[in-house]
Amino acid sequence: MIQFIMLILTVILVLVGVAFFTLFERKLLGYIQLRKGPNKVGFMGVLQPFADAIKLFTKEHLPPTFSNYTPFLIAPSFSLALSLSVWASIPSNFNLMSFDMSVLFFLCCVGLGVYSLLAAGWSSNSKYSLFGALRGVAQTISYEVSLVLILIGPLIVTLGYEWLGFSFYQEGILFLFLFPISALVWLISCLAETNRTPFDFAEGESELVSGYNTEYSSGGFALIMLAEYTSILFMSFLFVVIFLGGVNSFLMIPMFIFLAFIFVWVRGTLPRFRYDKLMYLAWKCFLPFSLSYLLPIGALILIVLFFWFKEC
Repeated sequence: MIQFIMLILTVILVLVGVAFFTLFERKLLGYIQLRKGPNKVGFMGVLQPFADAIKLFTKEHLPPTFSNYTPFLIAPSFSLALSLSVWASIPSNFNLMSFDMSVLFFLCCVGLGVYSLLAAGWSSNSKYSLFGALRGVAQTISYEVSLVLILIGPLIVTLGYEWLGFSFYQEGILFLFLFPISALVWLISCLAETNRTPFDFAEGESELVSGYNTEYSSGGFALIMLAEYTSILFMSFLFVVIFLGGVNSFLMIPMFIFLAFIFVWVRGTLPRFRYDKLMYLAWKCFLPFSLSYLLPIGALILIVLFFWFKEC
């Protein structure tokens, strides 16, 4: 019962956090572009996210005439459900939601995310939506390979599949200093995983109108955006857990906010890459690096185990 209540509270807090993160992004992008951003609804625009939510969810739902209606309706809800489900794996000092295989649970949820994206694009029965979905699926699969391989290094050190173990093993030294290049590659891969600039090819406005969500409006569009921003917050939190000391670190909250700031900062400063350059970066840069850095880590672990058994 307590676990269920904590899950409900987590979902509510995440959704409220997403609402204010959208306000933070719009204000920050406004100042980057030398304008004010939202500042009319409430004190300094603080009620703007709630006004947007009311507007979107009260608009009429208009599906395309020739769309495949059932997957068209389910895809946004499934996407948001997956984005919220991964928060169940967050480490907890009270051991209410954290479980032994939380890393594998996270990887499963991330892998399932491509199905909601593909279903949204295919069921719209629109060429723009389908092209955006195909782009997004190819991009996500490309970077998930590097994400998993980069994660193997810290997992070898922690010798477990639980996020809480990362906090215990970083009491002496942060994994950011043990795996500095891996942390950078992980951060770049998170940008691609969450379809953010400069890797937002699934939503290429210049070529695809709006990509896989072209035909969505009102509540469906709101659910897709909620899923995207929920994933951004979770990836920011996860970077802190893996590389910056975990949940017990005093750096957790300020670094979490700083990483969320980086996602917005990158959007406001970098242009969109060309699609072939994205694939080149994924398969010819990140993948070889991810494979090559596992060799010295494996050798180091074997040496440590050899001397440990020798002493025993």
